[in-house]
Parts: sequence; C-alpha cells; structure tokens
Amino acid sequence: MNLRTCTALFALSAVTLAAETSPPPPAPASLADAIAHGKFSFDARLRWEEAQQSNLKDSNAYTLSTRFGYTSASFAGFQGMIEGENVASLGDPDDYNAAGTNPAGAGRAAIADPTITDLNQAWISYANTEAALKVGRQRLVLDNARFVGDVGWRQNMQTFDAADATAKPMKDVSLFYGYVWRVSRVFGNKAPQPDFTGNVHLFNASYSGLPFGKLTGYAYLLDFDNSAANSSDTYGASFAGATPVAKDFKVTYRAEYASQEDAGKNPVHYRADYYVFELGGAIKPFDLTTGYEVLGSDGGKKGFATPLATLHAYNGWADLFLNTPAKGLRDFYVSGGVALPGGFPLKVVYHDFHSDVGDVDYGREWDAVISHKINGNWTVLAKAAHYAAGGPFADTDKLWLQSEFTF
Repeated sequence: MNLRTCTALFALSAVTLAAETSPPPPAPASLADAIAHGKFSFDARLRWEEAQQSNLKDSNAYTLSTRFGYTSASFAGFQGMIEGENVASLGDPDDYNAAGTNPAGAGRAAIADPTITDLNQAWISYANTEAALKVGRQRLVLDNARFVGDVGWRQNMQTFDAADATAKPMKDVSLFYGYVWRVSRVFGNKAPQPDFTGNVHLFNASYSGLPFGKLTGYAYLLDFDNSAANSSDTYGASFAGATPVAKDFKVTYRAEYASQEDAGKNPVHYRADYYVFELGGAIKPFDLTTGYEVLGSDGGKKGFATPLATLHAYNGWADLFLNTPAKGLRDFYVSGGVALPGGFPLKVVYHDFHSDVGDVDYGREWDAVISHKINGNWTVLAKAAHYAAGGPFADTDKLWLQSEFTF
C-alpha cells in the first residue's frame, strides 16, 4: 500500500459524522412538496484489494466507489429516484486486471472493479397498501440473491432496466413479476463482457404463514440477445426458516431444488439440476452453519448457470467459480461466526469443491472476514480468501481492506 492510499484509508476511517434527528415531515400536499421533502443519499467505499494467482502476475487495486442519489417523498402513491455512481482508481490502474477493460493489465489476476462513471439507478414507482409498481433502472434482489441479485460486494453494483410489480393479495402471500430488458453488469460499459440485453421474465411467489418457515416458488426465464450461452429457463422452490429450541438458541435450515434447461438461441442443448441443504445453529455470541450445494451438469456438456446472481457470496470469496464448470460443482461448506467484544463480528468459512460429473477434486478454500461498525455511518472491514487448487484451477489468495461511509 502506498503512502497516499494509507493516508486516504486513515482519513476515511477516522472522520465521523453525527446525524441530527428530527420529526418526520408532513405528507406532501403537492408534487412540488414531494420533491422538496425528498432525501439525498451518499455512499463512499474505499478499498484496497490484492489478488495473487499462481499462473498470473499479482494485482493490487486501490479504488474509491461513490454513489450519490436523491429519492423524492411519496405523493399520491408515486415516488422517484435517481442515483449516479463513480469508481476511481487511486493507484496505478494498470497494477491490476480490471476485468479486461485495461489492456496493460493483461497477464495479472482479475479484480473486477473497472473505473466507471454511470447512471446507477433511475426509476419511478407507484405503491398502495396491496401492490407496488416500479419502472426504470433499479436494484433487484430476490430471496437470498442466489439467482437474482445486485452484486453489492463489487465497487460497481449490478442493476436492472426493468418493469416490475409486487402484490400481497392475502395475508402471508407475496407475488413478484419483473420484466428485464437490460442488465448493467459490474464490468461496466468498457468491458469485453457486455451488459446483457434481451427478454428476461422473473416470477417469484412466497408464502410465510407456515409455522416453521417460508415456502418460495420461482421461474426465471432468461433469453439474451448478446449472450446466448447464458439463456436458460429455471424453475425451482425453496423452504427456509429458523426455530427456537431453547433459551437463546435457535436452529436455522434451508432446502432448495431447481431445474434448468437451455432457452432462446443457446448453442448447447442441456438440462441440469440445482439443490442445496443447509443446517445451522446460533447461541449468542456464536453461530455455526453447514451446507451442501450442487450445481449439476448434463453429462459434462454444461453446468447449471446463475448469470444474474450475487455470485461472490457463494462458492468461495476467491471467485474461482463465478462460472459453473461444464462438469458442474459440488460445494460442501462449513461457516462459523462469533461476535467479539467491542462490536467486531468475525466469520470463517471452509469449502471443499468437487465436480458433479466424475467427482474431480476442485480444491479447498478458507475465507475469513472481520468488520466493525464505528457508528451509524461508518464501517471498516478486513477480509481474506485462500484457495488451494485442485483439478484445472490455480492457487489463489485475495486480501481486502475497506472503509465505507453511508448516509
């Protein structure tokens, strides 16, 4: 880390801002009042990321991501929002491979945080007590983001140009439908991997009235104009919940199954299954979770794909499996956490990877993260990933130091 970056990290972490509290304003009486009583939002995230991969040169990225937005107050059920974003490199931008956007970074390990200035969100919505409609560029996170998410970990988040509706026709029932025509991906508009365009239909329905959890069914139908290999139809269901079994002790669980087949002009005709079983327990200040996730394969032709997911959250933080291998992926994982004194939550995760077809050893990974919320606006974080290779992959180590300010 150079001196300028160390100074910036120290300054960003050390400064605090106390937000004044005030009573909520009266309901807007006109559109002008709704605009006048809107709220500004700001997020600044300073990050150092180092990536070491045994078959590539090391990468070091010093980046600052900023988002500045404005959301109007609600008037007659209508509301609007606009947000711009910028990702800047504070060091030499050629010291890392920014997802193929900088030719001088070729041959280095990838860090998918290219420099960019863009419109992150711009939408209009209407809502009443039973339903909500939204049109424009927006964040979409469905369920646990395993299939549809905003990739919030990366400096440039993923957003969707979409029209969607949410309804609650009866108690404990929630329905969602979204039509997406463009996906603004984390790589930005300079990348050789372009934003997805096409016709995407997202259906999601859930029922939370069961005594031990929530039942969800979904259909995600992806037909891309410029990424035919990622076009697919996925149908699935999940059940997840938590149950207290003793004082200060609860058990958590999740089971999910999905079936996927090719769609649109996908050049590969395939069918693959997905399933996961997860069981955990929590007793303050500790928690422990173990799970087994399988992204299947059709005989080694193609693996189960999740191109709209928040991928970094799954299958290891070293990001070796952002694209499911053709032979599929089996991931046995154990995650343990503890809330250390002073407000320092620590989490450690272990993964054991194998292929779904042929049971090829794909390696093991250890991940760890510790964070601290300084106040209502400031958070600092340190995070690491160590992947020991198996099969066709390369040993990989990643390290992050980060400070974030939000209001």
